[in-house]
Amino acid sequence: MVLTGCQVGANPIIWSNDDFAELAGDLPLDTILRDMAASGYAGSELGHAYPRTTDALGAALGRHGLRLVSGWHSTHLASRALAREEADFLAHARLLRSLGAQVVIVAECTRCIHGDREAPLGFGDRLSPRLTEEEWPRLLTGLSRLCELASGEGLTVVYHHHMGTVIQGEADLERLLAGVLKLRLLLDPGHLAFAGLDPVAVARRHAARIGHVHLKSVRPAVADHVRREGWSFHRAVVNGVFTIPGDGCVDFPALFAVLAGVRYQGWLVAEAEEDPAKAPALDKARRARAYVRAQAGV
Repeated sequence: MVLTGCQVGANPIIWSNDDFAELAGDLPLDTILRDMAASGYAGSELGHAYPRTTDALGAALGRHGLRLVSGWHSTHLASRALAREEADFLAHARLLRSLGAQVVIVAECTRCIHGDREAPLGFGDRLSPRLTEEEWPRLLTGLSRLCELASGEGLTVVYHHHMGTVIQGEADLERLLAGVLKLRLLLDPGHLAFAGLDPVAVARRHAARIGHVHLKSVRPAVADHVRREGWSFHRAVVNGVFTIPGDGCVDFPALFAVLAGVRYQGWLVAEAEEDPAKAPALDKARRARAYVRAQAGV
């Protein structure tokens, strides 16, 4: 399998967690970028330690020969004024564009709970949080507007379905994609598998709309504990629910075949938030990079 035209990047959450500061949240940026480059990655997504000006961010990445891949942007389209959302989004998008990124990652974070250390995750008919019927039109209209703004900046919006947010289950993901046709999908098989979806089935169904790919997997035994015992996202993460490609339950060769079938040429971004004290980041990053090289030919 060779994914011609793809590049392989990493998310700094492998080294330093954005939501939970005790998980190496104080690790210096240059340490993250040095290890990332040494592991064979060509680019990086943004993390909490990264500067947010073109000059400072470009200099930091340039010291290690890395490119800017993209960066997460939290939207609150269902609960905040659209004018405020547009302004925040454009500032983020223009930073990405200034350093050569081609996609901007968004996730709706109205009433999100993934940063709450105690709130139990929901599954199946117990999904929480969810949008109300009154909020759905606000989200769909707002995302359509952000897609237009991004296009004007030469960028594509990719949506990140994520555990603990309003778009995590299958019905809500399908409704979102059907409601905003200009929106592309950020395929994250780790979050799909954790939510109880089949990542390969989702990839096949929406192959033509995949605009960005995160590479992480799930340890089924840990996920089972989360579902049975009502764990929070924090407890799931520190107990190792996520892992790197080549480990866990996700069928990455099948996913790479789907991507090859539609001639996907975007970034493949390795990530897996875990406790770095339990799963040392550099070793994990190197193993993930070797796996992608062996299985995807890049």
